[in-house]
Amino acid sequence: MLVTFTTKAYADITMFGDVAVALLKMTGHSGTVPSAIRAEDVPAALERLTAAINAGKGAQPTGDKDDAVSLAHRALPLINLLSAAAKEQRDVMWK
Repeated sequence: MLVTFTTKAYADITMFGDVAVALLKMTGHSGTVPSAIRAEDVPAALERLTAAINAGKGAQPTGDKDDAVSLAHRALPLINLLSAAAKEQRDVMWK
């Protein structure tokens, strides 16, 4: 499954479903797809995601190989999207 995040403040981003759900749960969301975060809740979701990443929850690679990409690196596009949405006070949706 692929999950596409959209907001009027940033270009759409698409990521694998398991990664998207893990990141959504770090924001404090249930991980339900499709769903949304209202504009007034975006800053708090962004803060929770960055705190979880900084605490090391995303430091481990998402695969079994040594060259696997960490969840922290995979979170960067979503962090950028949430930052833009917070700055422009826009809702964030995903499907």
